[in-house]
Amino acid sequence: MEARNRIDKILSSTLVVIMSAMVLNVLWQVFTRFVVGDPSSFTDELARYLMIWAGILGAAYAAGKDMHVAIDVLPQKLNEAAQRRLSILVKVLVALFALFAMVIGGSRLVYITYVLDQLSPALQLPLAYVYLVIPISGLLIMYYKLTDILNPRF
Repeated sequence: MEARNRIDKILSSTLVVIMSAMVLNVLWQVFTRFVVGDPSSFTDELARYLMIWAGILGAAYAAGKDMHVAIDVLPQKLNEAAQRRLSILVKVLVALFALFAMVIGGSRLVYITYVLDQLSPALQLPLAYVYLVIPISGLLIMYYKLTDILNPRF
């Protein structure tokens, strides 16, 4: 569990940095637009990419803390043993989704955008860097769900 706590701390600190950068970026946009009268050209794009990173890494963080949205009508009607089995099934399904959609699919997206040398319009940032958050978050979600299965917290 020491590794998990360290990952949680790194992930939460990263999210704080991303959100802080997003706030500063938007404040700069407002300042340049209304005070200077010449809006900054890169801030819209940077805010969009920071939002992508915050949202997807935030989903991994929420998955690690079991704070994701869930409908618990069925588990409430089951006995404790059945609830445990259902919980394990849900965690396996989430880990499989993270593997196939986020890790494999996200890695393919990163590879394709890297090979095609796609750049963002204003920042000229390789889009592969923007999309890299998808497989990273997928790996984090898989890690969290697999450790939850191996070390249940009932």
